Amino acid sequence: MTRTVYYTATTLDGFIATPEHSLDWLLTRDIDNTGPMNYDEFIAKVGAIAMGASTYAWIEEHAPGGWEYTMPAWVFAHRDFPPRTDGADVTFTSEPVPQVHARMVAAAAGKDVWIVGGGDLAGQFADHGLLDEMIVSYAPVTIGAGAPLLPRHVEFRLEELARNREFACARFTVVPDGE
Repeated sequence: MTRTVYYTATTLDGFIATPEHSLDWLLTRDIDNTGPMNYDEFIAKVGAIAMGASTYAWIEEHAPGGWEYTMPAWVFAHRDFPPRTDGADVTFTSEPVPQVHARMVAAAAGKDVWIVGGGDLAGQFADHGLLDEMIVSYAPVTIGAGAPLLPRHVEFRLEELARNREFACARFTVVPDGE
């Protein structure tokens, strides 16, 4: 069954990026790629991804190996990006999340949908009852300001807690309204 999962890292003060969209605070941290709640295990279960415009722009500018995703991706944006010329399956959209989510679930073919970032986009999925789980790796650093982890009220239930070298990792499920 396809789940929609927000998998991310955050600072202790709850920011996923600096005000300038930098992830420098994250990229110098020690994490075990085979440890608890690791990226490699997670990405193997993903069949489609969603991200906001700022996340996409950051990846395009900073990802050392370029676009690494092989699954279909949707970029929620209200600005224009140049068309891709590398054959990557990327769709730019400004359509409402519920309409796009249905296409993402179909494309995922039984695998999970990953909300890559940002927090507001994950919140839009939650607003429509379309977010199932959130997996967060908490880095031992504060940055004081930036893009918040999830800038709205959503109720979660803690399901799993682990340490992966420098990170405290937690997996939460969304508590449906009325529960």
